[in-house]
Amino acid sequence: MKYLMLAAVALIMAGCAAVRPGWDYDPSTNFSQYKTYAWVEPQVSQGEYEKDGLLAQRVRAAVDEQLLAKGFVKVEAKDAQLMVNYFTKVNKEARVDTLNANFGYGPFGYRGWWGGPSISQVREYDVGDLLLDLVDAKSHQLIWRSTAKNIVRDYKTPQERIDKVNDAAKAMLENFPPKAN
Repeated sequence: MKYLMLAAVALIMAGCAAVRPGWDYDPSTNFSQYKTYAWVEPQVSQGEYEKDGLLAQRVRAAVDEQLLAKGFVKVEAKDAQLMVNYFTKVNKEARVDTLNANFGYGPFGYRGWWGGPSISQVREYDVGDLLLDLVDAKSHQLIWRSTAKNIVRDYKTPQERIDKVNDAAKAMLENFPPKAN
């Protein structure tokens, strides 16, 4: 029984490690009109560097790969039909896990949890959000927004970080462009 509970907790925790994407879009938009895109350039002052430069490179490369696979062409901003931008943020979240130690028969033959101690553990962790916007370059109207949320872990290698960003970009753009009704 003890091993069954540990396995259940492990499955729940493994489920938390998956990227959780979401998306929304303007249903009045004809997405078939878009073939080209460009990135919104970050606002970095002269002499400064982009504070999250490696992440920016990874996000852009991953999104470029996904859009290219869907037939979009990356062009100069002045020629683009779509402008692409992204935002990131990290929030603290908490999770309370409680395990009950005993299962069995209580007095008078009642079945169920009975007796033993409960063990509760509070875990605080960082959750990263990645938000991807696609904007019509002429009207400046947001036409697609996608989000991904995942627990931020200390990945040991750059390749692990790249793989995680690639997974997020793939999940976020899986349903882009939306199918016409």
